Amino acid sequence: MKLGKFEIYPVTDGSFCLDGGAVFGIVPKVLWEKIYQPDERNRIQLSLHCPLIVTKKYNILIDTGIGIKHDEKFCKMYGIDKKPNLLESLCRFGYQPKNIDLVINTHLHLDHAGGNTTFNERGEIVPSFPKAKYFIQKGELEVALNPNERTRGSYVTEDFLPIGDPKYLCLIEDEITEVDKGVSVLKIGGHTRYHQCVKIESEGQVAFFLADLVPTVAHLLYPYIAGYDLFPLETLENKKKILKQAFEERWLLIFQHDPKVRMGYLRKRDERFEIDEVKVY
Repeated sequence: MKLGKFEIYPVTDGSFCLDGGAVFGIVPKVLWEKIYQPDERNRIQLSLHCPLIVTKKYNILIDTGIGIKHDEKFCKMYGIDKKPNLLESLCRFGYQPKNIDLVINTHLHLDHAGGNTTFNERGEIVPSFPKAKYFIQKGELEVALNPNERTRGSYVTEDFLPIGDPKYLCLIEDEITEVDKGVSVLKIGGHTRYHQCVKIESEGQVAFFLADLVPTVAHLLYPYIAGYDLFPLETLENKKKILKQAFEERWLLIFQHDPKVRMGYLRKRDERFEIDEVKVY
């Protein structure tokens, strides 16, 4: 789709599954299962949307999904469905790994950074996008390299160690960083301390990639905060702030994990936010 002078392509890395209780935190199952029906293992299917933003200067990929480096046990545990995978999805729109100029990692959890790296013909783990600069919050990388007992399972070091070379890695520390004219990353903590979202602006139009601040449409409701969020009260306050601004200024919201809705505009019903979906194919 067009956003001003930019193009946004609905690239995907397929889907995976997580425990529904973990995805919806304190919200009782009797409520969330009306929206997302769990399987026999209490898992719900989540999409891995990784939009490609094409500006006049750069091809910018936001997150890289879960990747293809995992063994059969891992894939079965997470119910991974690679139809299509990230590279196949890019190819569908006419792009190859060598065409990607910038990669923005909202954070380094395995379902957001797994596609940062891949195997070469010798079986070595190398960057998936050989010409790209990877934009990562410095604090997020430090946390990922030094996880604690709670966070260790969320990070896979092979996803980010191979891009540690300065020719690949661009560490950022500011609250707002413009990576290209009209494309900015905003540090918005809650899910992790250094989690970031992406704001895209062109010719008066604004799109906003929510990442794990609001992973699905159901999470538009304020109490719906994932059990994975390390700082849930920060998530709550930041969600209120961003959604208020998005509604007032009519931003196009892009969801990362919703299995049905990729993007849409907010509307209000009885003081609650709902989404008017924008269809993309």
